[in-house]
Amino acid sequence: MPRKPVALAKPPDMFDRDWEWSELTAFAADDGPEATMAVVSGRRRQGKSFLLDSLARAADGFYFCAYEATEAESLRRFGEELAQYTGAVAPMRFDRWEHAVDALLALGRDRPVPVVLDEFPYLARATPSLPSIVQVAYGPRRPERLQSRTRLLLCGSSLSFMGKLLSGTSPLRGRAGLELVVQPLDFRQAAAFWGITDHRLALLVHSVVGGTPAYRREFVRDDVPDGLADFDAWVCRTALSPRSPLYREARYLLADESDLRDRALYHSVLAALATGNATAGGIAGCLERPTSDITHPLTVLQDCGLVRREVDAFRRNRSVYRVGEPLIAFDHAIARPRLPLLDRGLAEQVWRSAQSRFQSGVVGPHFEQVCRDWVLHFAAPETFGGMPIDVSYGTVADPHTRTSHEVDVVVRGAVGQDNGVLLSLGEAKWDRVMGTGHLDRLRHIKSLLAGRGQDTSAVRLACYSGAGFTDDLRASADAAGDVVLVDLGRLYGGE
Repeated sequence: MPRKPVALAKPPDMFDRDWEWSELTAFAADDGPEATMAVVSGRRRQGKSFLLDSLARAADGFYFCAYEATEAESLRRFGEELAQYTGAVAPMRFDRWEHAVDALLALGRDRPVPVVLDEFPYLARATPSLPSIVQVAYGPRRPERLQSRTRLLLCGSSLSFMGKLLSGTSPLRGRAGLELVVQPLDFRQAAAFWGITDHRLALLVHSVVGGTPAYRREFVRDDVPDGLADFDAWVCRTALSPRSPLYREARYLLADESDLRDRALYHSVLAALATGNATAGGIAGCLERPTSDITHPLTVLQDCGLVRREVDAFRRNRSVYRVGEPLIAFDHAIARPRLPLLDRGLAEQVWRSAQSRFQSGVVGPHFEQVCRDWVLHFAAPETFGGMPIDVSYGTVADPHTRTSHEVDVVVRGAVGQDNGVLLSLGEAKWDRVMGTGHLDRLRHIKSLLAGRGQDTSAVRLACYSGAGFTDDLRASADAAGDVVLVDLGRLYGGE
């Protein structure tokens, strides 16, 4: 049975988040006869609490934000705030969460009521049985649930905890009617949010702070670089300044994850990644440890969303790891190696000496990922002759020269009824004007794949550049008809 359309107005001060708002409002106002539950997660600073508090206000619901406290203190605060919400003359007193959850179910006896338990991991840490308590309360035949239309939303910033809440043998598996992950803004949304119209500046800023909304508002207090000429000074007065909250934020992101025990090891893994060690063996070698020692940290960092694993498009048994949060990549490549100097206020000197490392180790890899994101989320199907369904990197062996060629953007997609067709091979260069030599290299890689029996009949060659293209390359692309050129204007433009 389709959900009824709802019309809860989005707050005027909420930037974008149209899809998230529509999903949450549809869940909160669902007129079904039984109580339902949702799980909302996402890294800290993405605006989850703002979304859920706005939802509760718009639908006259109840919002409770937990903090680190004992079970008794949390129950006391919960009772006080619930009494204030219901208009009770005295604070409600609960000595067990079973009674508190039943009180939440009682709120929905007459109408659908959204009820938010924000920072749920704090509550569960003090009361490990709380997920089981919610499971019992939401039993399929329990009268209290059948007679309630409470729309319970459990929210948390610890991705490792929240990701396990509905998986495997978790008590709440199968109980949620909505699972929503609030992601950072994409690179186009981030540019609009920061009010940056210069595409090169937008990508430079995104390579430092990514798409986390709070970094503009709360962390740098709307300090936006005033053009490209101000970017260096902006970095020095924000990400590299001990006076700025942004300076320590990358280190605090790890503190949000309760599953991270040996934080020094996790920081070392991230540092190894940030300095170009992308494979498990490379990371282990950098840390002078056996590969088995870093398998678990890599898995946990993936669960936290701080590291992503990418499988080679042409060698499925090979994969690389990349830092998933731009601020962490920036911090470990630029700031962390020079913390004593930065703590003394020598940001300008550190930044001058880090320019080449920033361009090659931070912006370059970030630009490649932005290009892959563009293909997957913004490129029209006709751009590559089919709908992209998988975008990754790849390596192709060259037996004649006994070397291998890296392909920055490998696109597979759907053409007619065929899925997984190889649609494009692409090279991305952030700070280099691309010419016909880059196109010749891609043609050579295409011939190598064809020689191995790979179907390359649908392949279009693509050049992605942050610095532009030579006239010869543009002429060759026009003449060939199957070459795609993507510059910053196209990345940030319409298609």
